[in-house]
Amino acid sequence: MEWTTACPDWGQRLIDGRSIIPAPIFADQAEQALAIFRQLKVVDLPGKPAFGECAEQWVFDYVAAIFGAYDAETGKQLIREYGLLISKKNTKSTIAAGIMLTALILCWREEEEHLILAPTKEVADNSYKPAAAMVREDDELSALFHIQDHVRTITHRVTRNSLKVVAADTDTVSGKKSGKVLVDELWIFGKRANASAMFMEALGGQVSRDEGWVIYLTTQSDEPPAGSFKERLDYWRDVRDGKIADRKTLGVLYEFPPQMIESKGYLLPQNFYITNPNIGRSVSAEWLEDQLRKNQAKTDGTFQQFLAKHLNVEIGLNLRSDRWAGADFWEQAEIALTLDDLLARCEVAVVGGDGGGLDDLLGQAVVGRERETGRWLAWFHAWAHKIALERRKEIAPRLRDFERDGTLTIVERPGQDVQEFADNVCRVRDAGLLPEEKGIGVDAAGIGDIVDELAAREFEVERDIVAISQGWRLTGAIKTTERKLAGGELLVAKSDLMPWSVSNARVEQQKNAISINKQISGTAKIDPLMSLFDAVSLMALNPAASGRSFWEMA
Repeated sequence: MEWTTACPDWGQRLIDGRSIIPAPIFADQAEQALAIFRQLKVVDLPGKPAFGECAEQWVFDYVAAIFGAYDAETGKQLIREYGLLISKKNTKSTIAAGIMLTALILCWREEEEHLILAPTKEVADNSYKPAAAMVREDDELSALFHIQDHVRTITHRVTRNSLKVVAADTDTVSGKKSGKVLVDELWIFGKRANASAMFMEALGGQVSRDEGWVIYLTTQSDEPPAGSFKERLDYWRDVRDGKIADRKTLGVLYEFPPQMIESKGYLLPQNFYITNPNIGRSVSAEWLEDQLRKNQAKTDGTFQQFLAKHLNVEIGLNLRSDRWAGADFWEQAEIALTLDDLLARCEVAVVGGDGGGLDDLLGQAVVGRERETGRWLAWFHAWAHKIALERRKEIAPRLRDFERDGTLTIVERPGQDVQEFADNVCRVRDAGLLPEEKGIGVDAAGIGDIVDELAAREFEVERDIVAISQGWRLTGAIKTTERKLAGGELLVAKSDLMPWSVSNARVEQQKNAISINKQISGTAKIDPLMSLFDAVSLMALNPAASGRSFWEMA
């Protein structure tokens, strides 16, 4: 049977108002489910209409794609994972309730538990209450199902099949054997270090249930995507775009095409429909336009959060009012750049380092001066001890993301980070790019281990290593970095690590100077950026190129 879950022309389809949801594989199975789903009543709407009376066509298409992927002859579900990224207030949780109640009604097993997994009790109630209301509003369903509000469970009186809504912050998912699982607000789970283990536990029952599936529902995150949310979102995009062939996964993503993100077309009210397929029903275009106007001038992050939640515009740099000025120009300065690229293109390079505590990051920046153009190029890496994942659980999912990207290394033992830091310094030296003196700048506090490691590799401490004073004394380097970024004279390696570090930087005015420090920015968050300032302090001295490799000087 020829079918695919890829939709390479999704952008034009959304612009044209066409569906981005594939037709059901088995039309008869889809119609059977839709016949039930359409009769379920949405109690919180005036007149208590059924889905068949109040829902848009995309809702029916999505329901059909889920239930229409079931092969009744073999008992197998051909599409096992579904994702739905949609803007806030497009009745996501109500639709979730209807889908899971439909699945419960159609279930042919006995003693089967259907599960809605929500990150918090409040989100759990958003799905459970509409489902319970749908049962109560229908006499036939009321006779068929028993509702237990105190445990958020709806149970079939004959088969004992049940629909249970679980809040991850209060309930446990251990030992669940659910064949059909719906995960609500995946973006919140993305902030939790234990989300992957939780999903593995919740989905474990599907190993013996060929008819099982999982549905992830989410809006965009109010911060740059992280953890399980980022992992699934990136995968859905690759499947949708045809980069990964996976017919068992279907991601339906209502987001703006790249050209509209680049042109900021999402700011035009006439384009709001692209990420709000329910506009005119549960979403008011006038309200969106009014909120856009009210929030557009705000610089405390509110505007970015509005765009993320109501227009599905992914947050990159979270530009707050106390942000570092260079953050405004960071993304336009990003280029694809490896350390090897930098060493090949530059005539001289210096190294900066910052941090390194057991629950901290060790950041490293290599800044080089490009031959012919004189532009500065910057490359970065960071290290974190494994213990930091436990002590800094709020950022652990992000650290794992950076590890997968290759821009951060999780080290098992103290000293491994310092050794690898020194390895990179040696690469700069061996390429003949390190200045004859003052080529390595590190935070004056806590540099002992780095100094010892470099000394063991034949670096002269007094000649090669400079202790860079922090606080207001870094004002010159901070301002130089800002100007270079704004003027296109500093290009930086593209990564997820650095925009995150830059977005965490908070500026504090101190008379005629400014400072960026961990006390106001948060420990274990800005070390890679601080290492850049350390390196810029040395590059601003206009070091001369040695022109010889380490082996020639030995």
